[in-house]
Amino acid sequence: MRIAIVGGTGPFGSALATRLREADHDVVLGSRDASRAASTAAELGVEGATNEIAVHAADLVVLATKADAALETARELRDAIGSTPVLSVASELRFAPSGALPTLDAASLAERLQAELACPVLAGLHSLAASTLSSAEPPDEDAFVCGDDLEVKNLVLGVADGLTSGRALDAGPLASARALEGMTAVIVNLNKRYRGHAGIRVTGLS
Repeated sequence: MRIAIVGGTGPFGSALATRLREADHDVVLGSRDASRAASTAAELGVEGATNEIAVHAADLVVLATKADAALETARELRDAIGSTPVLSVASELRFAPSGALPTLDAASLAERLQAELACPVLAGLHSLAASTLSSAEPPDEDAFVCGDDLEVKNLVLGVADGLTSGRALDAGPLASARALEGMTAVIVNLNKRYRGHAGIRVTGLS
């Protein structure tokens, strides 16, 4: 599968690109800066291009920009993306002295992206960190994906299944992205409090 990672030169995008390459996917790393994309991609052993070129002819687009740039980037790439499915991995968080907090917006970032794009939008991988994805061994945790298009969701679950030593789990409709994105705040707080690299495994499923 050809997978374009928009905003792929950041820590999460780069770690994800490595895991996807190891799972034998055809990966193209996208950036607004073509030279930066080419340089990072060369280090990772994948293809590099501008975001617009990266999404062209892709089977799946992973939107891995920072949360505050996601909507603007989606608007810029709307025509280039067309009907290609998009996986949103970012979480919009607030930070206070007490810790990380979920967004005050009633809709998740993924739901707002769906309103901007003409393709199916899914949300997932929020509980996976760049530091664990880039470790020598696949992270021992589960990956979660939610979305309204069952066929596309099954496609993305198949991709996610190769990223960890745990399972790729269907977390329900796109509305569940509110919970998945909010879960990132919980993980950030756990890591800060316990100085660790928290992941999530779900028990009780056959």
